[in-house]
Amino acid sequence: MPDTASPQNAAHLLALTEAALDAAKSFGAEAADAVASRSISLAVEVRLGKLETVERSESASLGLRVLVGRQQAAAATSDLRPQSVRDLAERVTAMAKAAPEDPYCGLAPNELLGKSTADLDLFDPSEPSAEDLEQRAIATENAAMAVAGVTNSSGAEASWGEGDGAFAASNGFRGAWRASSHSLGVSVIAAADGAMERDYEGRGARWREDLPSPESIGKKAGERAAAKLGSRKLDSQKINVIFDRRVSGGLIGSMLGAISGSAVARGVSFLKDKLGQQVFASGIDIVDDPFRRRGFGARQFDGEGVMGQTRKLIDDGVLTTWLLNCAAARQLGLQTTGHASRGVGSPPGIDSNNVHLKPGDQSPEQMMQTVKKGLYITESFGPSLNSNTGDYSAGVAGFWFEDGAIAFPVSEITVAGNMLDIYRRLVPGSDLEFRGGVNAPSILVEDLTLAGR
Repeated sequence: MPDTASPQNAAHLLALTEAALDAAKSFGAEAADAVASRSISLAVEVRLGKLETVERSESASLGLRVLVGRQQAAAATSDLRPQSVRDLAERVTAMAKAAPEDPYCGLAPNELLGKSTADLDLFDPSEPSAEDLEQRAIATENAAMAVAGVTNSSGAEASWGEGDGAFAASNGFRGAWRASSHSLGVSVIAAADGAMERDYEGRGARWREDLPSPESIGKKAGERAAAKLGSRKLDSQKINVIFDRRVSGGLIGSMLGAISGSAVARGVSFLKDKLGQQVFASGIDIVDDPFRRRGFGARQFDGEGVMGQTRKLIDDGVLTTWLLNCAAARQLGLQTTGHASRGVGSPPGIDSNNVHLKPGDQSPEQMMQTVKKGLYITESFGPSLNSNTGDYSAGVAGFWFEDGAIAFPVSEITVAGNMLDIYRRLVPGSDLEFRGGVNAPSILVEDLTLAGR
């Protein structure tokens, strides 16, 4: 069955949205939509085997957007008493009447409203105790500290959360959802010969059973920190670069920002003239899938009640679509693609769903053997992107490889290039994992500029 809020919570949250819509109408709203949510979270942090913090939070909120002609306003409240809901509706309606006209605002067309029946499986009913989270965090840290060379810990954290939500609009749409999350991570320090290096590993999942074990997460963090000891600087040069899958998703994230309808409409996108053109090499596919089970970007409908669809954003290297909500679609003379995002206190924005770069045939090790020599990037710091030109640079750290094998760790270097050139040359590896909302395997890009000593 599809993921929905629990019956009690769904009924309560939908009743809140209905009350807000009715109140807005009574104060003169011509159209409106409302979103209500509740969430619970629990997080535990330990350091060197001792409990440091336990934090539990619970929240509930109601957001309302009101339209009067081509004027709109939005606001939110955490006071959910009936009179407060009416006060919110009166205030937001008055704000809308005083707002400047927006020729592109409005609710989604009725013919695009719908709800998927896909089984997204986003809610794990198990709720851990603080003691359980503490033990998982300690086990993670212990595994990291057991790695040779690791001398200290910055701490380990285990967390859990769940939330329900409901969305209703005066065009008749009604929908509710429920989701959970579990996470586990640790950061440790390795030291040798007076030098220290820090690294981490952290994972999140909708269901606890999908998390790697505490021992594997801790061991990975420890090994990463220890492997960085003895890092060197490099001379400036043109070099082959492999982006580890820990950082490669950032290259795809830059593309998603550039194909956002709001950026295209404002003319501040390096891809604004590339729709329908070859942007990547032939054979490259990038898929957006709102219906991937247990995905962090999965949803039955978008922030305006529009049902999305699985799309190839890049099909055989060709850019096929923008990411559009209703406002951006109207501005560009197109139809929404079901990519509206929604916070409780603001009008709809734009966001992708579950995006992944289709994997290739070679592992990172095989790519090293193919190009023989280059830089394997495992960390990226302060990436910079010129949204108009696509010029990109980032501070990075990782490993130098020669003769197809890791030679030594490197740090304090910068790589730079232009995203259009990078996209045309990138080669995806075979090691795709689904970890978050944007996922990519390791990526090889030949002849990037490296700025070193």
